[in-house]
Amino acid sequence: MTADLSQHRLLLVHAHPDDETIGNGATMARYVAEGRQVTMVTCTAGEMGEILVPELEHLAADREDKLGEHRRGEIADAMAALGVTDHRWLGGFGRFRDSGMKWHADGYAIPADDIHENAFWQADLTTAADELVRIIREVRPHVLVTYDQFGGYGHPDHVQAHRVATYGAALAAVPSYKPELGAAWDIPKHYWNAMSESRMREGMRQLRDAGEEVEFFGGDPDGPLPPIVVADEHLAAVVDGSGHVAAKLDAMRAYPTQIQVDGPFFALSNNLGDRVWAEEFYRLAKGSRGPVGEHGLETDLFAGLDIEALDAAQGSARA
Repeated sequence: MTADLSQHRLLLVHAHPDDETIGNGATMARYVAEGRQVTMVTCTAGEMGEILVPELEHLAADREDKLGEHRRGEIADAMAALGVTDHRWLGGFGRFRDSGMKWHADGYAIPADDIHENAFWQADLTTAADELVRIIREVRPHVLVTYDQFGGYGHPDHVQAHRVATYGAALAAVPSYKPELGAAWDIPKHYWNAMSESRMREGMRQLRDAGEEVEFFGGDPDGPLPPIVVADEHLAAVVDGSGHVAAKLDAMRAYPTQIQVDGPFFALSNNLGDRVWAEEFYRLAKGSRGPVGEHGLETDLFAGLDIEALDAAQGSARA
């Protein structure tokens, strides 16, 4: 019997506009095209982001402070490019503000010296998690995707998004916890975004061998890489979105204030072809690994899940 993919429900939790497209754009575009349900939750409007377009520098936080509104339009365009129709702001647009960041001497992000009183980093965890509990119990996702405990590279909003997603998912599964937020729902599988170490080193070597200057991650294909790059043995899944790379790139181009289309990662793409943007990797944080492909990785985030049985079981508990 052919699986009814329209009953597959994916929830993603990201910190700022553009994070979702860089990490999961191909996955979202593919799953939408297959008829699966995709819900994207963004925690802040990215008000503190660096502005790459000179004529829009007046929107910066230390000037007009209107970058969040602009990025609201950018993410709407990105979601349209990916085909995602269920995009939400955690607690509503503007509920939590981008916390900003600064760089530690060791090359990872840490909280900024001055943080807005409404910064997401400083939000009460239960208060923020309850906003996600409400969404989880409405949408009833089978798969959750978010960051690891370090937020990939340490950004405080990424770390907080991980905490909110993890705690929110735990609370949502408790039948006696705030029933006014909806009936309990336990998300069977949780994944953390990751980048493949072997793929990254391969791409950096190809750039170097082609005479290009490698401008990211220290520039040494054989040197240490940041925590966002994960050893292949720790990866659990890879989603191949080869047929949806154009949609992902269109979504990335929807963020001119944040992403340089002629920057180093696009140079990497030119050397590796579509694969660098089409293959998106994940670590399994909760649930059992399902059937794997030829490389020992799941090729579908829903692998091993009996969706009909899960819905029936949790639906019975809701009755």
